[in-house]
Amino acid sequence: QVKVLEYGGGLVQAGGSLRLSCTVSGLALMNYAVGWFRQAPGKERELISCISWNGDATYYTDSVKGRFTISRDNAVNTLSLQMNDLEPEDTAKYYCAADRSFANLRRNQERIRYWGQGTQVTVSS
Repeated sequence: QVKVLEYGGGLVQAGGSLRLSCTVSGLALMNYAVGWFRQAPGKERELISCISWNGDATYYTDSVKGRFTISRDNAVNTLSLQMNDLEPEDTAKYYCAADRSFANLRRNQERIRYWGQGTQVTVSS
């Protein structure tokens, strides 16, 4: 069975760094586009970053450009998000997602096939 598991969240001070990871089992991640989403209290889930199956295409939302870096290691079915210079506004529950379509990751999250349960990131002022 397909399972998506995020880990690495926690509490960090503003300006600090955190690295999130996501392992996907039950499928060959090399065949999937993957991405990170987040949802803050009272807000809708938003796409933070995504990457195509071969890394040819990437996307970062403006608020994280220059601070966050998405990467993938298909050999171990792992997706990562390195988060630097964290801000209180980054506080949210972060979700890993995978779909065969990069377009779904990028523009149609309602069509995304696989989701993790999320990991909480809290950035203190």
